[in-house]
Amino acid sequence: MKKRLPPLNWLRSFEVSARHLNFTQAATELNMTQAAISQQIKGLESQLGVTLFKRLPRGLELTEAGMAYLPAVHESIQRLAVATDEIFGKGRTRLLTVRTNLVFFTTWLAPRLGKFRKLHPDVNLRFSSNIWPDEREKDTDLKIRYGQGNWRGFRSDRLSWDELIPVCSPVLDSGNALPDNPAALAEHDLLHVVGYEEGWGYWLSQTGHQEVKSDQGLQFDTLITALEMAACGQGIALGRTALVAGMIESGRLVAPLKERVPTSEAFYLVSPDNQYEHPHAETFRAWIIGEAELGREQIIPHFTE
Repeated sequence: MKKRLPPLNWLRSFEVSARHLNFTQAATELNMTQAAISQQIKGLESQLGVTLFKRLPRGLELTEAGMAYLPAVHESIQRLAVATDEIFGKGRTRLLTVRTNLVFFTTWLAPRLGKFRKLHPDVNLRFSSNIWPDEREKDTDLKIRYGQGNWRGFRSDRLSWDELIPVCSPVLDSGNALPDNPAALAEHDLLHVVGYEEGWGYWLSQTGHQEVKSDQGLQFDTLITALEMAACGQGIALGRTALVAGMIESGRLVAPLKERVPTSEAFYLVSPDNQYEHPHAETFRAWIIGEAELGREQIIPHFTE
């Protein structure tokens, strides 16, 4: 049967006393009385069932059990101190936590975050992905969601104005068959993403290519996986212009078809109404909205024929 873990303050008293080999000096460092230190050490020894110190006329000496226990206690306390300082260090404000759609973070936000860090080095950020269970949302200050932007009880600031465009690997389009013959889509796997209202069925209907079966191909639960499959030459994904701009610029993807369909869905920065707001939330909001407006102006030239 495992022993119950001793109280942290007992372990702290043991570690300091072992360093000084003196209860009085340990009491001074911990701002406690010598009697309190001695009492905690006795409690620790009683719980562990061993003697940790030999009481000498002029100080202390560790027993074999004490010498064996000290390295583990010392390392644990040091690691806890480092982690506490990193996360809650003196002078730091609480981390600004942003819960974000994974594909938006990977393709749009991550390449831009360096700019924010240079402008606001005092703002400490923590990002969580929407792949985590919903219970993690309770610690979230801001969220990036995809949809129509009409969530009751939330403020929503739009971050994307997209067109839906088929994208694929340059290798898949090496024959240049698709631009002149969109019906050639039927010869390839269509890469679907579950949860998007405006998917392949919507695009084919809007462009007049209903002869292509919209239910063919593979399904994924995230757009980032569909885009990676497309980049690997495993099919054709339906990209959002804001998200695939970088992959097209780098040559990993091409947009072979001329037809593009505006989407009413978009990414939004979302925060609850009537709730205490993190002091740095407005700083991040102003920056990301500015980046979104700039990106809105710059995206269209990437996709002109």
